Amino acid sequence: MEKQEPKWYVIHTYSGYENKVMTDIEKTVKNRGIQDMICELHIPEEEYTEIKSDGTKKTGLRKRYPCYVFVKMILTDETWYLVRNTRGVTSFVGTDYSKPQPLSDAEVRFNGLEKAVVVKFDHKVGDSVLINDGPFKDSAGTIKEINLNKKTVVVMISIFGRETPVELDFGQITRID
Repeated sequence: MEKQEPKWYVIHTYSGYENKVMTDIEKTVKNRGIQDMICELHIPEEEYTEIKSDGTKKTGLRKRYPCYVFVKMILTDETWYLVRNTRGVTSFVGTDYSKPQPLSDAEVRFNGLEKAVVVKFDHKVGDSVLINDGPFKDSAGTIKEINLNKKTVVVMISIFGRETPVELDFGQITRID
């Protein structure tokens, strides 16, 4: 059996329970010795500045997504049960209640969960590609531009009979041979 790679999932919590849920899961993982199965937990925060009515500034950190905790884990019945039955957890985020949906590479990068997601990219302008993620999933098109710095491509796809440019991440396309 090949070793699974851990993926990022999102869990929904009761309001104000994010930190408690995170510490409870961390304690349980440590006690059971399954750090290789549930690798990392994260609550995205952002810095804010508020100017009060008297002109003073207040700065601090706030949760970017209140009521949500990100967890990087290998999904098994045991890890699903452990996370799902932690006090304060209401559910996993996903389309199917029985099977949580992992975040895409683009979502992982957008939320700053991974420092660098390595995506093998050997396409060139003019290649025919199939979109494998996002709102245009299963659409075919042709690469028009490649931006190596942003790790994005512009793909021309047909929408309502017109060629339309769509910007996608490298990980959202597969070459059609």
